[in-house]
Amino acid sequence: MNRHFVKAMAMGVDLMASQASHGGIYTDDLGRCLVAHTSEQDRIQLVRWIFLVAALHPAVSDISQVGNTERDKADRDMAGLMVRLMTDSCGKQTHDAVQYEGPQAIETSFGTLGQVAMRGLMSEPHVTAGFAGFSKYLDNDKLKAVMAPAK
Repeated sequence: MNRHFVKAMAMGVDLMASQASHGGIYTDDLGRCLVAHTSEQDRIQLVRWIFLVAALHPAVSDISQVGNTERDKADRDMAGLMVRLMTDSCGKQTHDAVQYEGPQAIETSFGTLGQVAMRGLMSEPHVTAGFAGFSKYLDNDKLKAVMAPAK
């Protein structure tokens, strides 16, 4: 039973990392282009940047100490990646998406790239094992009872 909860937890994190909005055909084209033109290293860079930004939230800032130098480097790297993708790699798709579907196409398309990058992070064996950590504390008897068929 514990592995079902671990899978559910991993899926929940994946859903939290994803964007609920969907774009039109030009936004979808841009999203596909962004994914196609990023390397594994680019995606790791994106995930690191997302982590550093999320670490600013007061609820987790006490468990993640990131210096201004590291944060500034991540911001610079992210800006460079974004400009490269939007101009060099996917310039036509960026233009068309914004032209026909508005500036929110950028957010939605990068959300697609973020989903792909987060899936890569979540599928790494150490991360997958980390998700299983809480399962040793589950009260399986209580969980079985609440999920039992009604009598």
